[in-house]
Amino acid sequence: MLSTIERRQEIVLLTEKKGNVSVKELAENFNISTVTIRNDLNELNRLGLLVRSRGGAVPSNRLTKELSIKEKHTKNLKVKQKIGEAVANLIDEGDAIILDSGSTTEEVAHCLIGKKQLTVMTNGLNIANQLAQAEGCDVFITGGKLRKKSMSFYGAQAEERLEYYNFNKVILGVDGIDINRGISTHYEPEANFNRAMCDNAEQIIVVTDSSKFGKRSLHAIVKLDQVDILVTDNQLAKEYIDVLESHNIELHLVDI
Repeated sequence: MLSTIERRQEIVLLTEKKGNVSVKELAENFNISTVTIRNDLNELNRLGLLVRSRGGAVPSNRLTKELSIKEKHTKNLKVKQKIGEAVANLIDEGDAIILDSGSTTEEVAHCLIGKKQLTVMTNGLNIANQLAQAEGCDVFITGGKLRKKSMSFYGAQAEERLEYYNFNKVILGVDGIDINRGISTHYEPEANFNRAMCDNAEQIIVVTDSSKFGKRSLHAIVKLDQVDILVTDNQLAKEYIDVLESHNIELHLVDI
């Protein structure tokens, strides 16, 4: 039987897929009471992950859809390449960093190839492949279970390994950034691992294109006031710029 969190994640994904769902069909699908389903829908509505409708729910237009790493790689590629260049300029030779899995962070990895005396730990198989070309970079993989959709490792083994290291910076990719809820991602084990990354780094650098703002995924990583630096593009709306600055976040906007 699914846990409450797992069931609610499935409800969100089913709502997004079908366009609308009813309390009755969800109760039958998960073999639980309509009272429990109504509680689920009310909580997911409160979080902004779907919208309650009469007798059921419809998708929230703020809910992000999870793409595979291959799909992500081609989406907003030029923007991600410029973000990669900007982030590489924030990395000093001699730094020890954690580089998150993802398509934007893959562009960061590509731009680190010419750096010297770097130590990089990553949970991304795609990131490790990029950095295999970097002669001046010592590369460590967290280990754990491989999630093939995102080409990322996760799990207790990966989280425990981080406890033995001290990193200068973590470079974190995200699926959604919401003013009130902070940064988030689709998959709960990856969110847990992302939080462990942040706990073991002196500085948190978030990298994302501006399309991720105003969107939420199901699993929160950290609040905005925990972020030190955010690198995005200059299409970011002024309302978000004002909020980020109010949290004393160092903001880097790349021209597109």
